[in-house]
Parts: sequence; C-alpha cells; structure tokens
Amino acid sequence: MNNRDIKNLLYEQVARISKATSNPKRLELLELLCQNEKSVDHLAKETEISIKLASAHLKELKSARLVATRREGQFVFYRLADTRVADLWVMLRELAEERLLELQMVMREMVARPNDLSPIVGGDLLAQVQRGEVMVIDVRPRLEYAVAHLPFARSIPLSELKQRINEFSVDKMVVAYCRGPFCLMAKDAVNILKNEGIRATLLESGVAEWRLSGLPLVTEQE
Repeated sequence: MNNRDIKNLLYEQVARISKATSNPKRLELLELLCQNEKSVDHLAKETEISIKLASAHLKELKSARLVATRREGQFVFYRLADTRVADLWVMLRELAEERLLELQMVMREMVARPNDLSPIVGGDLLAQVQRGEVMVIDVRPRLEYAVAHLPFARSIPLSELKQRINEFSVDKMVVAYCRGPFCLMAKDAVNILKNEGIRATLLESGVAEWRLSGLPLVTEQE
C-alpha cells in the first residue's frame, strides 16, 4: 500500500463519522441520547418517525460506533457510545449557529422575546441558587433528570407544571431548562409560569452543554 492509499484510507475512516451525522433525524436522535438511554420505540415516538426508519438511522449511528445497544426482552435500548459523542453534537451545533445565518434566524424566531433568555450562566447561576435568589427547574421527563441534571435543579416535568404551580413563589425568579437550545419544553414552561404571574426565564444550556463547559452535574451514579 503506497502513501496515497494510506491517506485515502485514513480520511475515508474519519468520513464515516461525518456521514453518520449528515442526516437531521440522526442528529435529533443523538441529542435525545445525550439525555439518557432510550428504546427504539421511544426514539421513534420522540422524533415522530416510524420504528423502521428510526432503526435504520440508529443502525447507521451504530455502524460509525457513535451509539451502543443492549437488549432487554423484546426491546432494544440505545445509548451514546462515549460522552465525547455528546460533545461532538454540542460543538457541531454551536459551529452551525455561529456560521449559518439561516439557523440564526430560526433560533431568533424560537425566542420571540430575547428577555426570556437567562443572562445568567454557569457558575453565576449556581451561586445565585445557593444564595436563594433563583429557583432552577428541570422540565424534562423524570428519567432524564435522574440520569443527570444541573446541581440544585428541581425536577418538575412540563407535563406536571400546571398542577404544581403552588410550589413557586412570585418573589423568586425561576430558571427553566430542558435538553438544550433546540428543545422547546423550557420555552413552554416559561410561558406557563409567566401566565401565572411568576417571573421566569429560559436557560438555553442542557446537560450536554453544561458538561462540555466543565461545570458540575449530579449524575445517576452519585
């Protein structure tokens, strides 16, 4: 094998990663798996595609060694093969947000009122929670919260929010987060809280962004 053949082979192998992540639905599947392990049925439902199509996309991701599987009875569960796969997703999304004007326009439309976005980030947020100045809520499903969540965050799934309004105080700012900037659950939570007269703001970061920034998480193992 000559030098050119070797170089071709090297780039070809790396291209398997970019090929596996070149489909929008596969990226959405990766974002979901950044939260926790999920069954094919669950992933198909979340992404609003057929189980057959979800399985095909997951097969491509597995072929590129981005996800791994386990079987439990008749169900197959998928998980990220490595936390660096979550880092890859976050960095790819952040690069796209920085370079693509079209994506920036869509992101602006998602947050019609910029004031809904929390100006608080990272360590500042943790400090404010410790001082009792803000309340952080995780509006993802409980299982995702159990696997990993931001320190001091309370689990109040979006589906339970209206029934648990009495747990909030009009005197304290609420910071809501979900799966990351592309997730709409936290935006919906902020709207519900504001309609009830509660001050609320949206934190764009999810657990994947939080981890990549080097900030602490409360994990399932802990």
